[in-house]
Amino acid sequence: MAINIQDQNKLPELKLDAKQAQGFISFFKTLPHDSRAIRLFDRRDYYTAHGENATFIARTYYYTTTALRQLGNGYDAISSVSVSKNMFETIARDILLERADHTLEVYEGSGSNWRLTKHGSPGNLGSFEDILFANNEMQDSPVIVSLFPNFRDNECTLGFSFVDVTKRVVGLTEFLDDSQFTNVESALVSLGCKECLLPIESGKPSEIKSLHDALLRCGVLVTERKKNEFRSRDLVQDLSRLVKGSIEPVRDLVSGFEYASGALGALLSYAELLTDESNYGNYTIQRHNLGNYMRLDSAAMRALNVLESKTDANKNFSLFGLMNRTCTAGMGKRLLNRWLKQPLLDVNEINFRLDLVQSFVEDTALRQDLRQHLKRISDIQRLMHNLEKRRASLQHIVKLYQSSIRLPYIKSALERYEGEFATLIKERYLDPLEYWTDKEHLSKFIGLVEASVDLEQLENGEYMISSSYDATLSALKDDRDAVEQQIHTLHKQTANDLDLPIDKALKLDKGTQYGHVFRITKKEEPKIRKKLTTHFIVLETRKDGVKFTNQKLKKLGDQYQKLLEEYTSCQKELVARVVQTAATFSEVFESLAGILSELDVLLSFADLATSCPTPYSRPEITPSDEGDIVLEGSRHPCVEAQDGVNFISNDCILVRRKSWFQIITGPNMGGKSTFIRQVGMNVLMAQVGCFVPCDKASISVRDCIFARVGAGDCQLRGVSTFMQEMLETASILKGATDKSLIIIDELGRGTSTYDGFGLAWAICEHLVEIIRAPTLFATHFHELTALAHKKGDTESFAGPVHGVTNYHVSAHIDSSSRKLTMLYKVEPGACDQSFGIHVAEFANFPECVVKLAREKAAELEDFSSVSVISDDNEKKVGSKCKRVSDLDDISRGVARAHQFLQEFSSLPVDQMELKQTLQQVKKLKRDLEKDAVGCQWLQQFL
Repeated sequence: MAINIQDQNKLPELKLDAKQAQGFISFFKTLPHDSRAIRLFDRRDYYTAHGENATFIARTYYYTTTALRQLGNGYDAISSVSVSKNMFETIARDILLERADHTLEVYEGSGSNWRLTKHGSPGNLGSFEDILFANNEMQDSPVIVSLFPNFRDNECTLGFSFVDVTKRVVGLTEFLDDSQFTNVESALVSLGCKECLLPIESGKPSEIKSLHDALLRCGVLVTERKKNEFRSRDLVQDLSRLVKGSIEPVRDLVSGFEYASGALGALLSYAELLTDESNYGNYTIQRHNLGNYMRLDSAAMRALNVLESKTDANKNFSLFGLMNRTCTAGMGKRLLNRWLKQPLLDVNEINFRLDLVQSFVEDTALRQDLRQHLKRISDIQRLMHNLEKRRASLQHIVKLYQSSIRLPYIKSALERYEGEFATLIKERYLDPLEYWTDKEHLSKFIGLVEASVDLEQLENGEYMISSSYDATLSALKDDRDAVEQQIHTLHKQTANDLDLPIDKALKLDKGTQYGHVFRITKKEEPKIRKKLTTHFIVLETRKDGVKFTNQKLKKLGDQYQKLLEEYTSCQKELVARVVQTAATFSEVFESLAGILSELDVLLSFADLATSCPTPYSRPEITPSDEGDIVLEGSRHPCVEAQDGVNFISNDCILVRRKSWFQIITGPNMGGKSTFIRQVGMNVLMAQVGCFVPCDKASISVRDCIFARVGAGDCQLRGVSTFMQEMLETASILKGATDKSLIIIDELGRGTSTYDGFGLAWAICEHLVEIIRAPTLFATHFHELTALAHKKGDTESFAGPVHGVTNYHVSAHIDSSSRKLTMLYKVEPGACDQSFGIHVAEFANFPECVVKLAREKAAELEDFSSVSVISDDNEKKVGSKCKRVSDLDDISRGVARAHQFLQEFSSLPVDQMELKQTLQQVKKLKRDLEKDAVGCQWLQQFL
């Protein structure tokens, strides 16, 4: 995308005289300031940008400010940059499909008269679809959301609505949310939202900031609108024009919401759906249910590498890139993209997909046959979208036709399947295909195309209406051909008269300037010069020869041109009529697109499961309140797909009341993060309906995956690493349920050791005792392993704490060479030592630095060890004290100290007399001293 200094001469030259420049500058300075808008001015052969936009384009796309030019002189001068048509397409794609911080505007005009002709934003691509997807597949459907928040008593009720312009769906709902807006975030992720409307000044600055932060985490462009636009007046009337079918269900749905209807009113106005008559009667409306799919927030999407990123070194870095083996042009990709953001919760639906995948895994011939046919299927959804928008041409119709005639082959392949799931395939695919391709549906469309389109001309790259389709067109073609024949006859006759070989010496040319003309080379011209001047009209003499005509050829040429224009005009009318007729088949093609794209994605899953070095296995799925999460020989799907990786598999056994909460310790680079992420990815893949990279898997359905893995600084938002870590953890504590899956890596490392450990311990206790979700907690705080030995405070937690177990990633240190070898195996029990200094040796630290680190670590370990002095045996080693307390002793002591502090803080001191207060405190202290007799750790306080 970058250009070098030599290429700058190739930039389109800004050709404006002083008067034109002054007129444009006057107009440009009247435009309202909008920091988000990138404004480009169409100058026919190229585009220009000015002011701050010019600087932005020069730096972002040309990587140099030397591309800038000054327009005008003196005080009025403005920075300008010219943009070629190819670069314009690049800029449009980047702004509208990749970035989430700008809108795009295109102006047309001249001098001081310019008007806005195209406006686009990441959620509303309408005006730019032809440019964005002319030569590119549409990988995701842009969705725009509108939020109408109502803050009251530390709670927020949100009116939520969305529009998917590609699928022509309108949705709305209302829900309560917490201060972290976890429900908003998961809704935005599941819909793949690109832009969000918000009313200006809809709450206190602190409340709105939290909402803006949630939107920013999801990479959503925030568009603020006036509050009076969020109203539901005339909404039902507007929807009656957009939505197909009866208006009564629409009225009932809208009346059930207090705020969502206002959000939808603002959205319909902003997206300008009612200004396009092609939308009328083509939309569906639905109540959006947040509980239909597994909830995933932006942190989980990043941690599990669900979708592709610009920084990915190859496609296998993300789940989408790895799983995307789709064949259809775009449809399969979009469906896979949506499925990965919307994993299923219903056990029957998940098993339904898994049954189909299994049938394709087991029947290799069927899978390969179907994939070969699907490769010839065009993007039916995009083609139908263009048809309905009246933007289609005959070429779009032909592509639909070419896809349609592949369906019998797909049906035949499916009919040959006789395996375990033959009944399922018949019900899911064969019966619908039979219905939609019968003579009342698709066969009618095929008949229309074969009758109306001249299919023989397709080999020449021409898309034309067949002359036999219309009597008028046929008559015009006959007349045109007859005149053309007369012209050729005249050509032969003239060649004879001039005694010149036809085509070799005397040629017949046809051009836009003169129409049909004769041409001879300059070499031949002297031979017939006398006849040329007396019997013909010389039109032009150039290097390639002399062009001439006569009255007869001119008359026939004019006649031919007139007939050609009439024929072309008739062609256009007939094309428009055929396109209009083809658009009536939208229901047929929408249904077929749904069937084919689903088939495409499931075949993609089967291809992935069988083509990996170690084949994937089918997971056993159980309801969320039953079963456990047991992954035997599990692997990280993306890591094992990288070149040169020999992946070591591990078991993950999350069993209720036994190992439901796992604390995982071990050295850096030992595989802790990889292990906990692969568990999350396996669960997500299973609930999408895909086989998983395990030897054997049993998965209890999860309603949400929360991941706090490797938070990074967000300085642009004024958020430090630790603050980001705490915000993500707050989302977990407020949003998780016992049916969620929680993955936490290195919590508390962003602050001091003692603060971090305290937070980590308290969060673990809350997750274990209150939320009770299956959790993988990777940490360097070895002291946290004591949680597994902590005694419960209530009857239900008698004995060791409910389901907490310790695991560690193993490593080996050679006793003689002191070299560290990572084994990458996850084994039961806590890690017996820290390996930080050994990892530093791995990084080739200087030997003197490593030696000093060992000495200092030894000193600090001694100083920070718990000082315990018994009455009968006082142990002192200078100023250093050895650790005597074991982990069980510490955990009992911590629990009893915690109880003492709770009892003390709950005393109603403000209602008690001093004497009564002192008596209560003495009693609490006596009880603590009594319990401390058997706990050495607790005695340090006494």
